[in-house]
Amino acid sequence: MMRSTLDPRNHGAVGDGTTKDTAALQAALDACADAGGGRVVVEHGTYLTGTLFLRSRVELHIAASARLLASADIEDYPENVHHNRYRNEPDLDRCLLFAEDVEHVTLSGPGEINGNGPAFPRVGPPPRAMMLRTLRASHVRVRDLQLLDAPGWTTAFLDSRWIWVENVRIHNDSNLNGDGLNFDGCEHVYVRGCHITGTDDNICLQSSSREYPTRDIHISDCELSSVCAGIRIGLKSIGTISDVTIQGITMTGVLREGVKIECTEGGVITRIAISDLIMHDVRRPLWFLLNNRFEPDDLGSSKELESMPEIGELSHIRVSGLTAVDSEEMAHEQWRFDHDIQGTAEFAGIRVDAAPTAPIRFLTLRDITYVPWGGVQVPSHPLEEYPEVVDALRESADGSSSNYFPTWSRTTFVDVRNVEALRLEAVLLQARQPDARPPYLIEDCTVLAEDVTVLDATESRTSVL
Repeated sequence: MMRSTLDPRNHGAVGDGTTKDTAALQAALDACADAGGGRVVVEHGTYLTGTLFLRSRVELHIAASARLLASADIEDYPENVHHNRYRNEPDLDRCLLFAEDVEHVTLSGPGEINGNGPAFPRVGPPPRAMMLRTLRASHVRVRDLQLLDAPGWTTAFLDSRWIWVENVRIHNDSNLNGDGLNFDGCEHVYVRGCHITGTDDNICLQSSSREYPTRDIHISDCELSSVCAGIRIGLKSIGTISDVTIQGITMTGVLREGVKIECTEGGVITRIAISDLIMHDVRRPLWFLLNNRFEPDDLGSSKELESMPEIGELSHIRVSGLTAVDSEEMAHEQWRFDHDIQGTAEFAGIRVDAAPTAPIRFLTLRDITYVPWGGVQVPSHPLEEYPEVVDALRESADGSSSNYFPTWSRTTFVDVRNVEALRLEAVLLQARQPDARPPYLIEDCTVLAEDVTVLDATESRTSVL
């Protein structure tokens, strides 16, 4: 079987940044596939393109001297590329790179793929294009690349397996929905050594169906920064998300949650091990929620979810080795694009919550050092007004504790409710500024260990650069 190395310029590509090179790039990919596989090398210039269909056993290599630039014309992105699976985000159905039912596909650098985000509206409609989507693909490698300025999500790996994303820089802050790496229904995933910044979830694990579980996920040695969440597991959680290891992560300037786990759509999230995290100015270092919801006319429900589910399972979660320290920046409000508030000092804190009838099970928080800014002198609400999580199949969820509600925390540091088999071991808490709220609350939990130390607030003992 012949394997080829092809230059798209031999197929008529120009690389001047203004001539559309879509046809020439696609011809090179197809010719390589027809030859039994090989490598398409893009170098020396800026190649303007619409949607490209990736092929089995073909590597698309962007040299250091080259840039793949997404067209600003949405008509250059056909609609036969599956769809975004969030009900409220149909404007993100199209994509720049699409890999369906293929195997052994590689995107490599060190060059740049640029989504031309500023050329698209900050939020749709009209439509915007994701950068990369795979569907039922296997043995996919994305390595040594710069993925910049996607108009929406940077990636969506769907129902795919054997995926490696290594040494990739993602910068996605031009528009809303600026996600980094999204894995839905994926198995055997390895994310290593990536630097990701954006306006939404940096790394997200989801499950849109019971047919394709998300499992055997390995995330390590990454740097994250986000207006929203650093690492999110759920909200799309119809099926199973399991066997996940996350280790050696640094997060800086995450305006909502550092690690966010939400089992909300009747599925199972279990066997999650998180270790060795360093967070600087992360508004809520940990946020775990088990409930049920179905909002077809609002945010966040899966297209595949057709009715309110029974509450699922969130269990066997271990966090060990977390250091989270705030600077004075966390004393102020933060906004996304000057109109969408993301958090205040009163919003901060580690929070774990579930409905009383469906508790989270087997949660361990070990070797935790948390130094928030604090400084809330007059809480906006009495502690007893903090709403409960409800079973929305059996009672109204209006005003209940849920995805982004309430927007205030009743404690300075840690609030844990409705957990069976809770272990708090070697937890050290100290606010930078005195705070009028209780330091922590453990409510309606079966506690196996409670080793928590709260130090008096003192600015002089903590140095933050």
